[in-house]
Amino acid sequence: MADPSSYRPKPGEIPDSPGVYKFRDEHRRVIYVGKAKNLRQRVANYFQDLANLHPRTRTMVTTAASVEWTVVSTEVEALQLEYSWIKEFDPRFNVKYRDDKSYPYLAVTLNEEFPRVQVMRGAKKKGVRYFGPYGHAWAIRETVDLMLRVFPVRTCSAGVFKNAERTGRPCLLGYIGKCSAPCVGRVTPEEHRELAEDFCAFMAGRTGTYIRRLEKDMAQAAEEMEYERAARLRDDAGALKRAMEKSAVVLADATDADLIAVAEDELEAALQIFHVRGGRVRGQRGWVTDKVEAVDTSGLVEHALQQLYGEERGDAVPKEVLVPALPEDPDAVSQWLADRRGSQVSLRIPQRGDKKDLMATVQRNAQQALGLHKTKRASDLTTRSRALEEIAEALGLDAAPLRVECYDISHLQGDDVVASMVVFEDGLARKSEYRRFQIKGFEGQDDVRSMHEVIGRRFKRYLQEKERTGEWDEQPASDAPVAEGAPPVPGVQETASAPPATAPVPGVQEAAEGPGVSEGPGTPGAPAGTAAPGAPEGPAATGPVPAPSLAPASPDDAAGPREEDGRPKRFAYPPQLVVVDGGQPQVAAAQRALDELGIHDIAVCGLAKRLEEVWLPDDDDPVVLPRSSEGLYLLQRIRDEAHRFAITYQRAKRAKRIRSSPLDDVSGLGETRKQALIKHFGSVKKLRQATIDQICEVPGIGRRTAESVAAALAATAPAAPAVNTATGEIIEEDDGDSS
Repeated sequence: MADPSSYRPKPGEIPDSPGVYKFRDEHRRVIYVGKAKNLRQRVANYFQDLANLHPRTRTMVTTAASVEWTVVSTEVEALQLEYSWIKEFDPRFNVKYRDDKSYPYLAVTLNEEFPRVQVMRGAKKKGVRYFGPYGHAWAIRETVDLMLRVFPVRTCSAGVFKNAERTGRPCLLGYIGKCSAPCVGRVTPEEHRELAEDFCAFMAGRTGTYIRRLEKDMAQAAEEMEYERAARLRDDAGALKRAMEKSAVVLADATDADLIAVAEDELEAALQIFHVRGGRVRGQRGWVTDKVEAVDTSGLVEHALQQLYGEERGDAVPKEVLVPALPEDPDAVSQWLADRRGSQVSLRIPQRGDKKDLMATVQRNAQQALGLHKTKRASDLTTRSRALEEIAEALGLDAAPLRVECYDISHLQGDDVVASMVVFEDGLARKSEYRRFQIKGFEGQDDVRSMHEVIGRRFKRYLQEKERTGEWDEQPASDAPVAEGAPPVPGVQETASAPPATAPVPGVQEAAEGPGVSEGPGTPGAPAGTAAPGAPEGPAATGPVPAPSLAPASPDDAAGPREEDGRPKRFAYPPQLVVVDGGQPQVAAAQRALDELGIHDIAVCGLAKRLEEVWLPDDDDPVVLPRSSEGLYLLQRIRDEAHRFAITYQRAKRAKRIRSSPLDDVSGLGETRKQALIKHFGSVKKLRQATIDQICEVPGIGRRTAESVAAALAATAPAAPAVNTATGEIIEEDDGDSS
């Protein structure tokens, strides 16, 4: 437990300007981000007598080891920067809302030549128009089925569309009038896009225009005695009305608004949002959060607005946002919302009438969601705490292991040997910190040697991080390599009350689980869109240029690499317990690796699959936990997760090796040109028989590349054709065939 007075800034160092501040722990990980109109007043509040602080705030300041701040020019800029940093650093003491489920949206892919209507979940994509969220996917499909009578927009997948385009025959929807069949040229791309835009306009609430137009056309067709056409138009209008009836009318004045309600207790809070468009409830969603910081209802609302609209632009931000309590600075939040929408946004508390009644309904939903969530979570919290305590007692640990890392080795008869590292914090999986390894020190099957190599590599990186940050007593931090000539980053002036860390020591890059992560060079686990090493952090990414801070910032700190940005995406954060999948030999190998590195403060154990026995390094007999033990159950879950992650990686590597082609070894030949070669010749066998001049006929293939291709294929030519020993027939080579 750190003493806040050890890193308290000196009097006069903190400016009285608007800004954003960060607390970091001893491992340089950002644990809390906050904003303030007056940095001096706000930050000073954290350094009063600990007895006067809220328990959660007291835990935060005693966990922290330094505080930093960045000055901005306005409160709106502070709000923008706070949101960016919370999203980037994922601080453990900030409120984070998590969806209680994955909500489906009705999406129109306007970024395609022929827009498609479909159900989508997950992260939103650029160029796609979204409506919702909806409670159930079937509700979207029922609505779309009704609307396709009037707006016959494409709903098929890319594969179905291309097949219809190739064969010249539309799918069933094209024959029954629920698709305009752009795949076979019944409508032009411009006409189909107009249909998609009309579909979007109707879903956005502009319903009256289309129904009146259909009724007018129906009357005109009846006058002209075109009764079949009039009947079809009548049915179309009825279909649109039935689609509208699926959304209840709640506000008579065709209001576009989001209503947000909060239900909370001392530990948790539940949030419910109703999306009202054109006076109708078009979607609903809910969030739940642990109150890990001292925050009131207005603070919860502000965090919710940041998460709800932080990635939105244009019409996705409504004209009106109704809340149960206004944020601390409502004018700054309203201006931030207006900047994202591009026009004025009203942020207020409903006082009377239909909007107040609807807010009461949203509030009841929030109360019900909180009650349901607490019913599910109550036993989970108690069980996880009991499991960690049982593990600590069984292994003789001083305290419950809040961070546990588990390692497993996977291979297939000695080929494609890989290892996995999974991380559990507070008994829950921390997937952003999972890592995977390729065994590089030797070839063949040796689980014990593999475990020794993996543990050594992981904790060698940990020691490098300690050395870099000056935490390693055996070697001064000044001996660590430092990036020479690193220029200061313009526009961002960041001040720290703790000494800046030096540049990282280069090491092995491992891969992390999660989207946007690949094996090989780069920062593992970094989400797509984050800054590259050495890139500026702070307002430079969002626009505002901060005013100079009163305390000087170190150029090395300002231009520090990614490891210094507070996210332990590599191996900087040590566990309290290392679990290996295996028995006494694997445990001994792991302990030997730690001893060789001089690490003696991390406990090691192994879980053997056969009898589920727990092995300790120097004990001849295993620790046997009761079968009903929550501690054993947690260890099994961690071990099984490590096994799943390892075997998934091993299978992916094996599949990639099996799919390998002789063309993979040709330098400078990318995937597009490989496909072009295979498509042109039909197979690798026919490509091998082609001359250099024939290879040059392929678009994008020059003579030098053709020579490289020919040389690579000649080097891998089979010595003799394969023969099926059962039938005696010659097996033709057809690797890479386009079929």
